[in-house]
Amino acid sequence: MSDDFDFDTRAVRAGTVRTGFNEHSEALFLTSSFVFASAAQAAARFSGEEPGFVYSRFGNPTVQIFEQRLASLEGAEDCLATASGMAAILAVCLATLKSGDHVICSANVFGATVQLFTNLERFGIETTFVRGANAAAWRSAVRPRTRLLFCETPSNPLMELVDLAALAALGRDSGALTVVDNCFCTPALQRPLEYGIDVVIHSATKYLDGQGRVLGGAVLGPRSFIRDALLPVLRTTGPSLSPFNAWVLLKGLETLALRLRAQSQTAARLAEWLEEQPAVERVYFTGLQSHPQWELARRQQAGAGAVVSFDLRPAAAEETLRARAWRLIDHTRLMSITANLGDTRTTITHPASTTHGRLTPEARARAGIGEGLIRVAVGLEAFEDLRRDLERALAA
Repeated sequence: MSDDFDFDTRAVRAGTVRTGFNEHSEALFLTSSFVFASAAQAAARFSGEEPGFVYSRFGNPTVQIFEQRLASLEGAEDCLATASGMAAILAVCLATLKSGDHVICSANVFGATVQLFTNLERFGIETTFVRGANAAAWRSAVRPRTRLLFCETPSNPLMELVDLAALAALGRDSGALTVVDNCFCTPALQRPLEYGIDVVIHSATKYLDGQGRVLGGAVLGPRSFIRDALLPVLRTTGPSLSPFNAWVLLKGLETLALRLRAQSQTAARLAEWLEEQPAVERVYFTGLQSHPQWELARRQQAGAGAVVSFDLRPAAAEETLRARAWRLIDHTRLMSITANLGDTRTTITHPASTTHGRLTPEARARAGIGEGLIRVAVGLEAFEDLRRDLERALAA
């Protein structure tokens, strides 16, 4: 489906291929392998001389529809789906890096991403963590062996932004691959490839699914990288997306823009209300004019997204900030206490003890993850119900 069609139209129809039964909904191909007409055809398929499916670890019709639809939405030449978002990041690392190489990563990223890059040190790959918003820090961290520049924007959970055009320029100047985790905005609100970024990563588990049902990931970028560098890694390491999960994710893509528009509007109202609460020290939300990168957000995002984080003020008593944050979370009645996000149901979590809990205290401090920080991923509930839930919790 050409780009002449609107985003919402492509989210429903791009990539669709019908079988001889002319089904209206995408077909679900639950098969591990595919049958060939002859031994010669099997050999041609396995060697790549003839196009076609061979084994669902390499490719599957349902998975391919998901890949083509997401590529259309991101404006990418090609896409490969993976079993999870972390599998997508690891696959890019395996396709790009070797011993002696150097990575620059924004410090304020998902805790598991920090752990992944830290674990790569075992294989002789060093990572330098920098403040994502500090362009000078990115430039000064570049070395002759720098091969990968990685960031989330907005970041999880402090909503720090990276200037996409500036990062893309730095990648070109240094010869490093630029990779952006677009989980929070999705292509409905932000398309990093349009700013010159090389590769986009997704945890499809989040907003692409949108209802907390399945795991999935994706890597999008130039066809040369996706097919020549990434596909051989996925063939041999096996972090494949299951056809069933791909089918569920296709259903999620159909409502992606509708959900994010509604969730973003509620999140903006909630962020504005939280700024007025005496118990709240600071609110992190790119749609607020108080956000230090508000102008950048307006330039490179079509919306602020649906995640709101905030710091609690220290209490006058001897209570620790962690105990204060846990007490607030425990006094919510509507919000789900879980670390997942992107769901139609609002979730609330304490990053310092969950998503970033396995990091060292030094790594959490470097990322700005304080003990009084709370992250709310806004769902599709009514604003007033969410406000009352937080009002009751703050009063506690």
